[in-house]
Amino acid sequence: MPVRIPDNLPAIELLKKENIFVMSDLRANGQDIRPMQVLILNLMPIKISTETDFIRLLSNNPLQVEVEFLRLDTHSSKNTPQEHLELFYKSFSEIQHNNYDGMIITGAPVEMMEFEEVNYWEEITTIFDWAKKHVTSTLYICWASQAALYHFHGVQKTPLKEKLFGVFKHTVIDKTNPLFRGFDDEFFIPHSRHTTILKSEIDRKEEISLLSESPEAGAAILSTRGGREVYLTGHSEYAPLTLHSEYIRDIEKGLQLDVPDNYYQDNDPSKSPLVRWTGHANLLFNNWLNYYVYQETPFDLRDVESLDEIKTS
Repeated sequence: MPVRIPDNLPAIELLKKENIFVMSDLRANGQDIRPMQVLILNLMPIKISTETDFIRLLSNNPLQVEVEFLRLDTHSSKNTPQEHLELFYKSFSEIQHNNYDGMIITGAPVEMMEFEEVNYWEEITTIFDWAKKHVTSTLYICWASQAALYHFHGVQKTPLKEKLFGVFKHTVIDKTNPLFRGFDDEFFIPHSRHTTILKSEIDRKEEISLLSESPEAGAAILSTRGGREVYLTGHSEYAPLTLHSEYIRDIEKGLQLDVPDNYYQDNDPSKSPLVRWTGHANLLFNNWLNYYVYQETPFDLRDVESLDEIKTS
């Protein structure tokens, strides 16, 4: 089934070239289907490419998904035209009374700062709290996962001596978890970050389930409240050339940076990347949409606000 996105969003033409079926609002309005409504809070600097990355993954499933994009009121993007944000994004004040089947909150380039020093910390924690009552399942990515785990559970992040940068092998801890149905024993996820969450921090929190980890990347996928929140510390959504773009950008800035681990063929930046994470990325997002969104969400979205009470009654 297609993913439904706003008319004229730049991602439409990019994804059509990849033979990915996307549907504009105009066409979707003629179908008598209750789509899964997914809200994406996009904190990444290059918003248009991030939009495309997530829509690509959300479209590869048998459900019809309607995507809305959310922006922060207290932070202005320097890398995306204001007219793009005003045309395709909503402010929190516009959606705060709505309910959603799923939500994705992306990473952000603020991980070297203390959480409370981030200029939109108050607003984003308000959104975190709102999502617990208004969204069936929320997927937190990279910095957002660290921020939410800190806000909800007091989990501290730890600076790394060197940037974790590349594509790393992971294993599943709980193979019975539906998030990993169809997974192989080992799978890969790209990472690009300067901080990490220590396993000792997680072990002290009984309410947090560690689902997947990596010898190099550490805690990789976690969940709380039976999947109402899922935390992904890496970037499964990355397109094949995203790490390359980040590497070239930082080299041009004069930064000292090693070649991304396990990324280029023969570890040679002049050669193409060896892409080996997109299959499991599609499976991960499909499983999240199916088992934690579609099969858990009420038909009437107004019932999301009482979902915890319904499950315990």
